[in-house]
Amino acid sequence: MAVETTIPTTTSTSLGPAANEKDAEKLRFIDEMTAYADAVQEKVLAEILSRNAETEYLQRYKLGGATDRATFKAKIPMVTYEDLQPEIQRIANGDRSPILSAHPISEFLTSSGTSAGERKLMPTIKEELDRRQLLYSLLTPVMNLYVPGLDKGKALYFYFVKSETRTPGGLLARPVLTSYYKSEHFKSRPYDPYNVITSPTPAILCADSFQSMYVQMLCGLLHRLQVLRVGAVFASGLLRAIRFLQLHWEELARDIAAGSLSPKITDLSVRDSVADILQPDPELAEFVRAECSTGEWAGIITRIWPSTKYLDVIVTGAMAQYIPTLEHYSGGLPMACTMYASSECYFGLNLRPMCKPSDVSYTIMPNMAYFEFLPLELAATRKGDGDVQLVDLARVEVGKEYELVITTYSGLCRYRVGDILRVTGFHNAAPQFRFVRRKNVLLSIESDKTDEAELQKAVESASELLKPYNATVVEYTSHAFTKTIPGHYIIYWELLVKDCSQGRTPGGEVMERCCLAMEEALNSVYRQSRVADGSIGPLEIRVVRGGTFEELMDYAISRGASINQYKVPRCVNFPPILELLDSRVVSAHFSPALPNRSPQRSG
Repeated sequence: MAVETTIPTTTSTSLGPAANEKDAEKLRFIDEMTAYADAVQEKVLAEILSRNAETEYLQRYKLGGATDRATFKAKIPMVTYEDLQPEIQRIANGDRSPILSAHPISEFLTSSGTSAGERKLMPTIKEELDRRQLLYSLLTPVMNLYVPGLDKGKALYFYFVKSETRTPGGLLARPVLTSYYKSEHFKSRPYDPYNVITSPTPAILCADSFQSMYVQMLCGLLHRLQVLRVGAVFASGLLRAIRFLQLHWEELARDIAAGSLSPKITDLSVRDSVADILQPDPELAEFVRAECSTGEWAGIITRIWPSTKYLDVIVTGAMAQYIPTLEHYSGGLPMACTMYASSECYFGLNLRPMCKPSDVSYTIMPNMAYFEFLPLELAATRKGDGDVQLVDLARVEVGKEYELVITTYSGLCRYRVGDILRVTGFHNAAPQFRFVRRKNVLLSIESDKTDEAELQKAVESASELLKPYNATVVEYTSHAFTKTIPGHYIIYWELLVKDCSQGRTPGGEVMERCCLAMEEALNSVYRQSRVADGSIGPLEIRVVRGGTFEELMDYAISRGASINQYKVPRCVNFPPILELLDSRVVSAHFSPALPNRSPQRSG
């Protein structure tokens, strides 16, 4: 009897049949790295410790040139950003000696605020751009396994840069994506038929968010029949783009009809970038008017871009709150979460990018950094770090939750990232993780992250304004409201006014000032999103009637909470609790102005 044999083609891989030989090479690289995850990790740690052996930081802990795991684990402590702040400040102030890294620090990548409410400055080195580029290069080969034909059209991706500053020592400080978009890796990228985007590079690099968005949306409309996927980095960014279309479709249609660009676009390089493609097209202009003038926005993405196969957006973690809205605007298109990264390090990718958002798991690529994992039951305790046994990448257990701890080529050693991950399985010998949450984050609309301590501080700062009225905030909670675009923070306050007889109760104007005072006490990432980007709306305080929080406790106890252990939740998302709170609102107030970009310090 003849036995059929399958002859492997040059493009066959264990992940599936690659679209082409170039893809096959990348997919085999993923397989190789993950098959030998532990050996790769050992090599990565040895490389990091060897090259940074003479740094001040490693010398302090007397490693003596050792590059093995046992010595490293015995001598190097686990740290947080606050622990490293003195060293980071010295680098920011211009100290060029090898403090954390033997390679020169090329810039700082900024991320959400510290406990003092300011941006974290993460030192990085030039070669990290190559490492990030390598991870990016793996995304398309994986996507091609699931969605064929992406080389036959274009991607409408809304990409933006944010403002950058310089430290006292002259180093740039900017978000990681701004750094990437401004790098030659992005600006001088070779033509790739699988990654043709509709947005001209000058529009992406334009710091004016209105001009950038306007031209990116315009180009998306001009290429509407060629668009095969629509996306932004975060779900909130894509919703901002839809909101922009709702507000500016008439102007966009006018420009398309006339074949000339709005005078509001003053950046010459941006104007030049569309000069060749913007020709009078009355038919397209009429189509845009017909689709947008009805006020019916359900399914708008597939109505305007009918060949769209999926949305490319991050909808894990805090971004999951936007899934229903995206489903509404897209008519239920799949949402692909492709990679997992932060300012500190790029970690890994989703090998099943077309899975449901609730099933997203990321495979950590063991060549990116040295990864360790702090079991969640130990993560709450800051003391006794020396006795805590961190778990290696290849030795985590399925079903358990861990806090991610990294050692990077840029010089971070055993650094607690603050991400909580749950192990869902393995690809070869490399674990796959579901992103559970950021540690201690209560509120998040976009790239902002507000924790409990910061919210408490903001409430205290604002409540100072109530003192002349003999009023105090007796209880409060919060909610990130994302049903409108942009989303905004809602803070529920229950007030106690001790003496109403004088007629001096805090009125609407006072409450509005309280809203602004809260905003000015929040971190710089929040304030930047409010002021520079407009990606967060004015903060709202909803005053609830007396006794509301007792009702909240009664409700929680009726659902099985212990009366002895009940604590008022500082953030609420559960619909019945939100309904209870909203049914007790006696007045609502919004911040009347933009907060200052520099934080206000009370007292």
